[in-house]
Amino acid sequence: MKILVRNLERTVTEAELLKLFQAFGTVNACTLVLDPATGKSKGFAFVDMPHGREAVRAIKGLNTLRLHGHGIRVKQAENKPEEKAEVKSEAK
Repeated sequence: MKILVRNLERTVTEAELLKLFQAFGTVNACTLVLDPATGKSKGFAFVDMPHGREAVRAIKGLNTLRLHGHGIRVKQAENKPEEKAEVKSEAK
């Protein structure tokens, strides 16, 4: 399950996020989104957890957690609009 993590303080690292989510189970990937021009964090990240139950526990356990002074927001990531269109066209 792909998870969106928002409202991150700009100093939070991928390693910190990975450690938080690994406490709930297996993590396939953890990607902090960076501004290409500055190389600094944009304040959000994506985490991929292969097991749904672990992912749901992580979402419930980490949503609103205070990290570096900010209450983070954690939820299941939604598909991009073009991904939804591809799925609909494949179903026909």
